[in-house]
Amino acid sequence: MDSQNDKCVMVIDENLPLGIIANTAAVLGITLGKQHPEILGPDVLDGTMNNHLGITAIPVPILKGNAQIIKELRSRLYTEEFQQLTVVDFSDVAQSCNDYEDFTQKISRTDEENLQYFGIAMYGNKKQVNKLTGSMGLLR
Repeated sequence: MDSQNDKCVMVIDENLPLGIIANTAAVLGITLGKQHPEILGPDVLDGTMNNHLGITAIPVPILKGNAQIIKELRSRLYTEEFQQLTVVDFSDVAQSCNDYEDFTQKISRTDEENLQYFGIAMYGNKKQVNKLTGSMGLLR
């Protein structure tokens, strides 16, 4: 991880219900953490010597988008220009499934153009991430 040159952001559809927004952020974060464990800091002890597991060592802004913006971002992220970025997406197909086997079966029968993305996370070169998301506001 190069904290000077790398950046991580999430873009989530601000029109979703709060519970779906929270679930989307959780899924994106877990998957990104698995792909890039180096973004997690070490475990720490508090003043009474209780252990606290390491959390992200870099900021992860959550930006507001909508279904169309996220769809356009996802499309751009498939291009060669942005292939070096790590991309995690979460869609209506994923959110509607009860287990991973159900998800893998449904996603394999769904064309990308028919996916409705709830959120997307990207990690990598700061300039590339900023090129895609630099003008987006924070989700509040």
